Amino acid sequence: MGQLYIGAGGWDYFSLPSGDRLKAYSSVYDFVEVNSTYYQLPSPANVASWRKRVPPEFEFSVRCQKDVAELHRLELTPKTIRIIDSMEKICRRLRAGVLTILIPKALLGDKELVPKVNALLSTISLGRTRIAFEFRGGEPTQDTLKTLHDHDALHSIDISTQDPKTESSILYSRLFGKGKENVYEFDDNELEDIAAKASGPKFEKSILAFHGVRMYRDAARLKTFLDSGRFPSLTGQVGLESLSEVLMEDAVFPASKSRLVREQGWKLFDKTTEERARTRVVLERLPEGAYGTLDDVLASLRRTSL
Repeated sequence: MGQLYIGAGGWDYFSLPSGDRLKAYSSVYDFVEVNSTYYQLPSPANVASWRKRVPPEFEFSVRCQKDVAELHRLELTPKTIRIIDSMEKICRRLRAGVLTILIPKALLGDKELVPKVNALLSTISLGRTRIAFEFRGGEPTQDTLKTLHDHDALHSIDISTQDPKTESSILYSRLFGKGKENVYEFDDNELEDIAAKASGPKFEKSILAFHGVRMYRDAARLKTFLDSGRFPSLTGQVGLESLSEVLMEDAVFPASKSRLVREQGWKLFDKTTEERARTRVVLERLPEGAYGTLDDVLASLRRTSL
């Protein structure tokens, strides 16, 4: 098994009452994807601070500023070249393992995409940092994939739903799951499958960047499984008591069955101490109708079995 790095997309939402979120994050995880660089270039002082606040072996990846692909469509304009130069400096200061470039759906249909990618990859010089391309809203052509392979670039994918289309000894996976707008939580079987794929013998190094409303917990649960061979409980309770605790977080009443399934069905609860289940499976057993309170939901479910 090669190196396996597990983390999430940023540290700003890492739960901490006070203090240094990045420092606290890096005590739990060994990798983070810097997302803020996609929207705005940070100051050199901020970048230097990030590197100093984490352990020496901590791994960063960096997202390329969005104007390179979205606004300038990978054209090597003076503005694009300045952005690329800034990205190179950020990657060097952070000793980043990967720089990710998002290709939007609109650019996938560009007939000049292959020569543009080729020109871009011929221009960027990042040393130890590898470049990964993520294709949003469609699949890259075989010619595009060949260009990535020729330049030793990576095909960034969500390994929970797809496989990389280029051969590489490094896997870079941004994990969103099967929900809409990142609203998803990976169950035990899905996390175990992700671990098996990422630990495959063809990868010398795998980087897993979780992105979603449960990204920190998803990453932590996978790390616990790899360390202990078991997944941790989510609530400390089981059955309806666990389900109640999960729904209590943000379920709004009164609510119809369809609304509960739609808004709460993506979550997990502890069916037993050893088994997690999707709340959707249980909520779909509710009779049609409106429910005034959480107690009404639980009372109805008690007349069925989990």
